Amino acid sequence: MKASLPASSKGLLFDFDQLVESGVLTIDPAQREAAVLLEKLSDDLEQNQRHKRSFSKFLGQKTPHKKGLYIWGDVGRGKTLLMDMFYERVEITAKRRVHFHEFMDELHQNIAIIRQSYSKNYSKNYSKNDTKNHSNSDPISEVVKPIIKSTSLLCFDEFHVSDITNAMLLGRLFEKLFDGGVVMVATSNIEPERLYHNGLNRQLFLPFIELLKNNCEVLHLKAEKDYRLDKLSSQPVFHFGVGEDIRNQIEQHWQMLTGHQISKPGTVSVLGREIIVPAIAMGCARFKFEDLCEQPLGARDYLAISHAFHTLVIEGIPQFDRDNSSAAKRFIILIDTLYDRGVKLVASFDVEFESLSGDKNTAFEFKRCVSRLNEMASIEYLAKGKNPD
Repeated sequence: MKASLPASSKGLLFDFDQLVESGVLTIDPAQREAAVLLEKLSDDLEQNQRHKRSFSKFLGQKTPHKKGLYIWGDVGRGKTLLMDMFYERVEITAKRRVHFHEFMDELHQNIAIIRQSYSKNYSKNYSKNDTKNHSNSDPISEVVKPIIKSTSLLCFDEFHVSDITNAMLLGRLFEKLFDGGVVMVATSNIEPERLYHNGLNRQLFLPFIELLKNNCEVLHLKAEKDYRLDKLSSQPVFHFGVGEDIRNQIEQHWQMLTGHQISKPGTVSVLGREIIVPAIAMGCARFKFEDLCEQPLGARDYLAISHAFHTLVIEGIPQFDRDNSSAAKRFIILIDTLYDRGVKLVASFDVEFESLSGDKNTAFEFKRCVSRLNEMASIEYLAKGKNPD
């Protein structure tokens, strides 16, 4: 889904050191420690894959389970960068990277489908002499089977637990995933002991924390400073006007955000559809206004984009009037979504904010939208991490 850094054949740690040597990254011992652990895990997973393909599987030998990695720390410390590098470079086929909230939503949908199937089959086959009880069926076991079959490595962005339904499910779910040999790598702003902090019936959630710690090495990424804030606050995030000068300003901003790394196109998946992302690098995505607001996209699509990237760069936001009212409404939804999620925005506008909307029908909505845009340009907003769902 995301592309950031061109990989070399010499491994993650070599590439990380090259980025430091070239000045793209600042020397940071905590980040390098994480890179060392991720490279070791990458080597182990690749060795496991080779082992599974060898004749030993015919002898009934089971590949030993590897511990994953749970990386937590403050915003802007390089968690996304490290995950990008790891996921791109680990040379195994059965891998998946997904935002944790999206994974759980998908899981609940599949559980609901399985339960509905149980009910239909029970109603169809039930008789007074039937001794079978469909209530003995376990939908979690059923929903986990295809995951284990297709996935050796699960990578989660923004691991966070706030919903009681998820909290009560995680223990059983991950016990089966880990028993099935799935390795988890996750990034989070929260240490394991504070997951679902002060949640309802939290005592029932505590076994999951121990399960996580038994199956993942926990690393606190104590990076020295907020590198993302340094990049975002070094110049204004919004640029006003049209022409070559504005385009150059956006290009310079993009290069600074991405450390002059080569960007790649990509996609974001939403319910089987693919949203095209013209340029991706270092956890950032770059769009033209028409890519996002002149296409048939809605709140669910913008939410998926906000899950996938920590910073968006949008070029050519026009003045709005009755002729582009549909695009204006999408733009308002987009800004609301980015604001609510805490996603950072760098953008160019054809006109200043006070002239942004000439349509009286959307005057109130745009007043709120402009207020949020102004807040999104503040140091306080830029210094915050992404908000949990």
